[in-house]
Amino acid sequence: MRQFIEVLKIAGQTISHRIRHGSTDINLQQAIMNMLKFRLTWTRHDLDYIPAGDLPPIFMSARKAVELIPNQAVILSTGIAGNSRCSIYFWAIRDRFKKMSLPRDLTWITVSAVGGRGRVPGTLEELGLPGLITCHISGHLETHKALLKLGQEGELELHTMPQGVMTRIIEGQAQGKKEVLTSIGLGTFLDPGTGGSSNVISKDGKNLIRSKGAGLVYSLPAIKIAILSAPYADQNGNIYFKKAATITESMEAVAAAKANQGLVLVTVSDIIDPSPDEIVITADQIDAIVVNPRNEQTGGVLQKNYLPMFTQGAQNDIMTAYHLVKLANTITGITPIRDGIDNVIATMAASLFVREIQPGAFVNIGVGLPEEVGRILFESGFYKQLTFSTESGVYGGMPVAGMYFGASINPVKLISSAQMFRLYEKELDITVLGCLEVDSNGNVNVSRRGPLVTDYVGPGGFPDITAGAKTIIFVGTWSVGGKYQIKNGKLIIKKRGKPKFIKQVREITFNGKKAVADGKSVYYVSIVGIFKLTSNGLELISVMPGIDIKKDIINFCTADIKIPPGTVPFVNK
Repeated sequence: MRQFIEVLKIAGQTISHRIRHGSTDINLQQAIMNMLKFRLTWTRHDLDYIPAGDLPPIFMSARKAVELIPNQAVILSTGIAGNSRCSIYFWAIRDRFKKMSLPRDLTWITVSAVGGRGRVPGTLEELGLPGLITCHISGHLETHKALLKLGQEGELELHTMPQGVMTRIIEGQAQGKKEVLTSIGLGTFLDPGTGGSSNVISKDGKNLIRSKGAGLVYSLPAIKIAILSAPYADQNGNIYFKKAATITESMEAVAAAKANQGLVLVTVSDIIDPSPDEIVITADQIDAIVVNPRNEQTGGVLQKNYLPMFTQGAQNDIMTAYHLVKLANTITGITPIRDGIDNVIATMAASLFVREIQPGAFVNIGVGLPEEVGRILFESGFYKQLTFSTESGVYGGMPVAGMYFGASINPVKLISSAQMFRLYEKELDITVLGCLEVDSNGNVNVSRRGPLVTDYVGPGGFPDITAGAKTIIFVGTWSVGGKYQIKNGKLIIKKRGKPKFIKQVREITFNGKKAVADGKSVYYVSIVGIFKLTSNGLELISVMPGIDIKKDIINFCTADIKIPPGTVPFVNK
């Protein structure tokens, strides 16, 4: 915390201009102060709060609202990372369960990662108590540490599937459809035809995926309760998403719960005057509204102190906004500190990116090292020629990393995550994604770090995005624990580490052979060079100066690397 305050002082001394949005100015120092205040009080919550005034019965305290949840209910909560957190419901359910052992044996569904990695309060991890949830289904499990631990201990059944597929199932339930047939996931760990399953851990081996013809059929249990966070409600109980950073799958969740004769529970930050043209969800679709003045617009930013730069149609000074995001992530330590080698890898990938696409391309950038590629595209000004997007449903603008992941600076429009994944299926030109492991066939593992349940990550939107993208650039380090240095323009290997390019990946999240058959352009960028996926496997197409191809690549990694005839050119030459 001392470091936080010291950085804050520096920010106040060095950042003197403001973000402008129409007639509204946001002082950067004030924005950082608000984040600090939130951090100091982030466990604060009032389960009995109800606003004063003559309000209809639909408005109730969090404590009262969770009494509507029966045992064994199938619940979907929305949000992504720090955006649209349903914190007050998580706290209220935990409180009731600890006092009364109610509700219990819940099935809980989330499309995206909404955990706190065991560190952040007010996330889904508040529900990590034995007996409260007995089945958890999510596209991304890595941040749900408390639930992964319960799975490891045999207290919780865990399932996973692609985020985009999940949004389609949720959308389908509103139309009376229980399943989705798709080619997404074929040839991966999800495919029962190759021994795959949705099952991360369970006692009975249940699978939510089955093979059918040339595709896969995915299913989810019928959603009976939808829980979502929105910015505002009016006095009549209508819901508004203005000044939101994301919408995610909120509308689809409401429609699904209602189609299944279920309930919709909403938390909002405040009550505003009616504005019929801006209503997104009407009061007749809502069963309970909890007003929580501490609801967040995005990670660490209270809705009452919302940042205009994350809202639809914003036209803020993007450079100032970008540096605010970077400063906030540095202060909180959410994003790792990148070194010069990471910057070289990202620069290599950015140069390849520019060569591969045309101005106006529709783009998705993943988390981790890919975010550094996005940073270079931004700082070079090339981002102005691109249309960025995030799987949360944010279209246009500049996607941001770390605690705000899922949001963008100056987004053109906010759509649902289901609508975004449909766009990816047809229109995605290029994506830049990370990788844990790569093998001889160009397969990529991003879903499993190790053998334990607590090592599990999940596929996220990775299978959907790679299925839609015409060009895919994977970015990652060459080894685990390796140490490198650039000296006089040449790469020096100080420590080799453990290779990440191996004979066979632990788990196939991306199938290289299928990508080649589908006509995709696929590249892999690491510090030693750039590889391209061909019908014969991985081929080295450029190499870093200082690298001995035979000693440092062929003899080091266990993956089968093809070397083209003649001299392999240096990177960026």
